[in-house]
Amino acid sequence: MDFTFTEEQQAAAEAARGVFGGVAPDAVPSPALTLGAVADDFDRELWARLGDADLLSLLLAPEYGGAGLDAVALCLVLRESAKVLARVPLLESCAAAAAVQAYGGEELKSDLLARAGHGEVVLTVAAAGRTGHDSAELAVTARQEGDHWTLDGVQTAVPWAYNADFVVVPARTDAGRTVLALVPRVHQGVVLAEQFSTNGERLAELHLDSARIAARDIIEADGAWEWLRDLLATGTCALALGLGSQVLRMTSEYTGKREQFGFPVATFQAVAVQAADRYIDLRAMEATLWQAAWRIASGAPGALPAAGDVAVAKIWASDGVRRIVQTAQHLHGGFGADTDYPLHRYHAWAKHLELSLGPAAAHEEALGDLLAAHPLG
Repeated sequence: MDFTFTEEQQAAAEAARGVFGGVAPDAVPSPALTLGAVADDFDRELWARLGDADLLSLLLAPEYGGAGLDAVALCLVLRESAKVLARVPLLESCAAAAAVQAYGGEELKSDLLARAGHGEVVLTVAAAGRTGHDSAELAVTARQEGDHWTLDGVQTAVPWAYNADFVVVPARTDAGRTVLALVPRVHQGVVLAEQFSTNGERLAELHLDSARIAARDIIEADGAWEWLRDLLATGTCALALGLGSQVLRMTSEYTGKREQFGFPVATFQAVAVQAADRYIDLRAMEATLWQAAWRIASGAPGALPAAGDVAVAKIWASDGVRRIVQTAQHLHGGFGADTDYPLHRYHAWAKHLELSLGPAAAHEEALGDLLAAHPLG
């Protein structure tokens, strides 16, 4: 197992650090100080800087103005974005564009990808299903009618839906196949109902009532949704890793300066043991993330399908990010809840990521099903 990053991947991470270096977590809108949504839109200025730095086109081929990199490079950039709580649809838009490139028709790719890579078109994905606990592809039905498809159903907790140009919606056909539909935000038969995340960002419940989508905007290729779903999950694990590493760094700095009985609290055994446990969580989150990202990027065979590596990464990310922020709050004492200090923002974002990933027990069950279906000989 070799987790050495290529020069191109390291260059993408370095470019991301340059862009995100100007973002102050203290200035990120706080859900504790805002009633309702913390903002009406994502950070458009930061989005433009990401486009100028070619970080929105990482996964796109050179013919679409991209760098032709892979999921590992995207996860490196996502890790840096989470360290500063960057309020941009970086994961959703890049993953959706990559799915269009890999599985979409030539007309759709020619029309969409270059603009998405420059940030002119913003994409998001409806991946939570009807309730957040069921499979997303079962929440919407799709039937073909000539040169159009008609969609009906509901998807909950769609991120950035009010500000994206298109929502990629998985839908099930009468034949039991899953297709991906690029649904315009403003379109007949499309209604958004406002929801709010734990971090104060505005989500949407997407209602589709006989929404007619042109056939060219439908991706029918087998495996497209499964690939996109795994990429989104792995990217969310990268966000959890970046957030967790920043929170652990904040905790280390605080406990190294905070004194009790004339000594830094970091020198107390109980504090050191808790911090060491969270460091172990972080290293496990990191190892399992890169394994999952490598499987997606390389398509390499394994004892289990790539979904198994993704499930393991989700188990560690979901539980790990929760444990890290809870320990950080405990070791910061009352200071951790001070709204003038950014830790409470990280806690709110961590809860959002934990809920997005789903409970570790569900991923353990999914992993068990994969092991049952693919016995290790």
